[in-house]
Amino acid sequence: MMTTLRFKKINIEPYVPGKSSIKKIQKAVKLSANESALGVSPRAKKIISNKNFNFSIYPDGKSQKLITQLSKKFKCENDKIICGAGSDEVIQMLCQLFINPKDEVVVPQFSFLMYRIYAKIVGAKVIFAKEQNFKISINEILKKVTKNTKIVFLANPNNPTGTYLDKFELITLRKKLRKNILLVVDDAYAEYMKNRNYKSGLDLFRKQNNVFILRTFSKIYGLASLRVGWGYGDKKIIRALNLLKPPFNINEVAQLAAIESLKDTKFITRSVQHNIIYATRLKRFLNRYNIRSNEISANFLLLDFSKCKIKAKYFYEQLKMKGIILRSTEYGYKIKNMLRLTIGSRTDCLKFMSAVESILRK
Repeated sequence: MMTTLRFKKINIEPYVPGKSSIKKIQKAVKLSANESALGVSPRAKKIISNKNFNFSIYPDGKSQKLITQLSKKFKCENDKIICGAGSDEVIQMLCQLFINPKDEVVVPQFSFLMYRIYAKIVGAKVIFAKEQNFKISINEILKKVTKNTKIVFLANPNNPTGTYLDKFELITLRKKLRKNILLVVDDAYAEYMKNRNYKSGLDLFRKQNNVFILRTFSKIYGLASLRVGWGYGDKKIIRALNLLKPPFNINEVAQLAAIESLKDTKFITRSVQHNIIYATRLKRFLNRYNIRSNEISANFLLLDFSKCKIKAKYFYEQLKMKGIILRSTEYGYKIKNMLRLTIGSRTDCLKFMSAVESILRK
């Protein structure tokens, strides 16, 4: 007779987030998680600081007011939107809905780690498509597609590489994929993109039933701690996802803060301008020390140390000693001799540049 509880063996590499603190340093400069450089929008702050919330009452389980505001801002149909506790939860639900054991999911070689993690949890075989110079390759994705492929996941611009597919490349990929393969386009960094040849997944595919779009409030909207994200797709997919969605997955404070963030267009404009100014400044500054980086796209740079006199790992440790945290790409992403740098506030960027000068002038 069995007396020991037995559970499924989960054969995945766990998600390891970027470090957020350093021992013996009270307030570290965190440039490791692609969070908002300017913090939270003033309008959202007013909501968060409201002391009159009744926390004994359940929130709106359907996030109806938030969905209405999203529909208004992005000119979307209400019944094509679902909200999640971060876009992570929407990714999880998509995998639960579409994937059976032994189905295949194609992801770029270097991509957001949660695509592969949630796919593996439901029993999928994850297939990696090689990238070319750290850019997603349409041809490599198409080579990896088989009769068992159910979903192709990609972020555009891509995390952690910062590269992106232009609008023609993205349209071409959808045309060449089988119609019964779901293309999931993660627009997490879309608001930062001002490149002329770029179009967000939402702008390109809002009328297609075999493309699903992911969006988040964790980046430019500055609500990472509150966990709010959303997805946009075919009405039938949304109806099915709502059967999987937990009943009260987003708390009331998060819903109301997200609504106010969407309305705060001045804050969004200021955030984009700040990002362009400081990403450009940091890129030029690092170039002087032979630390190369990607074309400016999202709110981060992938730093390449192959031409620099020091290695990325040494640089990372030296910065930690000075109270500054970057994201190592060696673990999880498996990219050697590189680091990911979030574009921080003006103060944080200046501290980073001062630290770099002291390290590299030794």
